[in-house]
Amino acid sequence: MIQIYHNQRCGKSRNCKLFLEESNQDFEIINYLNTPPTFSELNELLNKLKFTPIELVRQKEKIWIDNFKNKPLTDDQIIQAMVENPILIERPIVIKEDKAIIGRDLEKVKPFI
Repeated sequence: MIQIYHNQRCGKSRNCKLFLEESNQDFEIINYLNTPPTFSELNELLNKLKFTPIELVRQKEKIWIDNFKNKPLTDDQIIQAMVENPILIERPIVIKEDKAIIGRDLEKVKPFI
């Protein structure tokens, strides 16, 4: 089943969710702000995305700028920062089986699903 890491306050995330609804795909919404992924889940998600941890970070978020920017962080520390501050996780993320993509560009979501 398709899953979407979704933030209702994000326009790109709402658009992606609507696209999935209109494509008649069964999918599960993961409201990652209310139910943050664990370290292990986030690590697995990074593998599905084929991303390094920093590639998944919303680096313009105030939390990142104030607390983490320009600090020498290990990959594990970056993952832990996202676990503790899930707002730092880029969104939306669409997951299908063992692969995932960032769903900001619906033209990339179409062939993925």
